[in-house]
Amino acid sequence: MSDEKNSTLLYGLEQRIPPLPAFFSALQHVLAGLVSIITPPLLIGATLGLEAWMPYLISMSLLASGIGTFLQSNRVWGIGAGMICMQGTSFAFLGVSVAGGLWVKQQGGGPEDIMAMLFGVNFVAALVPVVVSRFIEPLKKIFTPVITGSVIALIGISLIKVSVINWCGGEGAKDFGSMSNIGLGGLTLGVIVLLSCVGNRWLRLASIVVGIAAGCLAAALTGNFHPAPIGETWFRLPALFPFGFQFNSAIFLPIALVSLVCILEAVGDLTANSLISRQPIDNAAFRSRLKGGILADGVSCMIAAMLCAFPNTTFAQNNGVIQMTGVASRYVGRYMGVILILLGLFPPFGELLRQIPTPVLGGATMVMFGCVVAAGIRIITQNPLTRRTMLIVGLAFGIGLGIEAVPAFLTHFPPLVGNLFGSAATSGGLVAIILNLIMPEEKHDAVVSNRSHDERARTL
Repeated sequence: MSDEKNSTLLYGLEQRIPPLPAFFSALQHVLAGLVSIITPPLLIGATLGLEAWMPYLISMSLLASGIGTFLQSNRVWGIGAGMICMQGTSFAFLGVSVAGGLWVKQQGGGPEDIMAMLFGVNFVAALVPVVVSRFIEPLKKIFTPVITGSVIALIGISLIKVSVINWCGGEGAKDFGSMSNIGLGGLTLGVIVLLSCVGNRWLRLASIVVGIAAGCLAAALTGNFHPAPIGETWFRLPALFPFGFQFNSAIFLPIALVSLVCILEAVGDLTANSLISRQPIDNAAFRSRLKGGILADGVSCMIAAMLCAFPNTTFAQNNGVIQMTGVASRYVGRYMGVILILLGLFPPFGELLRQIPTPVLGGATMVMFGCVVAAGIRIITQNPLTRRTMLIVGLAFGIGLGIEAVPAFLTHFPPLVGNLFGSAATSGGLVAIILNLIMPEEKHDAVVSNRSHDERARTL
């Protein structure tokens, strides 16, 4: 890897990184994704009446995320992308998981029956990405830069909405949008941006951690941060399928379809990760990374189901962290995996991090999610935008963001359609795929594209 290629990176993909900066980098990735990992089990558990098992579900979600993240960074036996790919609980399965759990409840099942059914079905559904990963080569016509770039940009835009809500205090907060919340988030964001612009390598490496620490300190001084007791359970040993294993085809079908849709988002995340890590995204090595990354997604989901955690997916958040810190070394992924595993095995640590004020996390994630959008745009513009690609991107963004902004658009469709295509990434991605397949490519467009590749090759 040339120095020119790594000019904006402190550590390239295959460069080994000393333990201390590796730990700081890993901690920033964990902080960026922690809330997203534990929120789905909280929401699903609260809706299905699983409150008694909530601490266990959260611990196992962190443990499964850590194992999946470790797999992605190491690429053992072809499993994993060999990059910093943080695995976390997927929000895409919220609707189908709640629907499946309510069905079991209506049949007279208790909390343990609900979990036995959901995790049994999730285990089988995890075979979907495992199987699809074997056919990445034939699917390369679908996963073009225009499509993957559009998907990753839509994911980033959707995440920005979450960041703003957190910045204001979080969903349902009594002081939502108060000046104190805005100030805390703004202070955190300001510190991160300031440290990211300085030339000192250590300050850049620790920018997110220092920013969050400054936000927490300000929150404590202003009376907005009151740490609660961290509980009495100091160690939680996992067990495989502790509630048993059940399966129902009616619940399986929608979950399998969501698994299929999530592959499109994973491809977008992996493409953005490769681009930010200064790796090519148009050769056999990249397709091998996609193959290993999607396979690791499936294996991670199987491990999650066995531990009684909800399905995992590759997170987009860490792409923004890579861009902010300049650290793309895959060895950081090992530290991330170990940290998440320890958080799962030792609940007090996870509980302590969970108490970070919501506005502070909102301010910290704003810059990361903005970088995710920028990475998507960069992928889209790998080649000059032609009239055809402008139409594809424009409609993907218009329909994707429109449906997410006005969910009532899908009111009269079957519930399954609403669950599958209610997000901007899935609906916009589907539109981009369909248009890319049915719209003929003009000869002029092909010539421009080939010329662009030739010019880029000469430049390199």
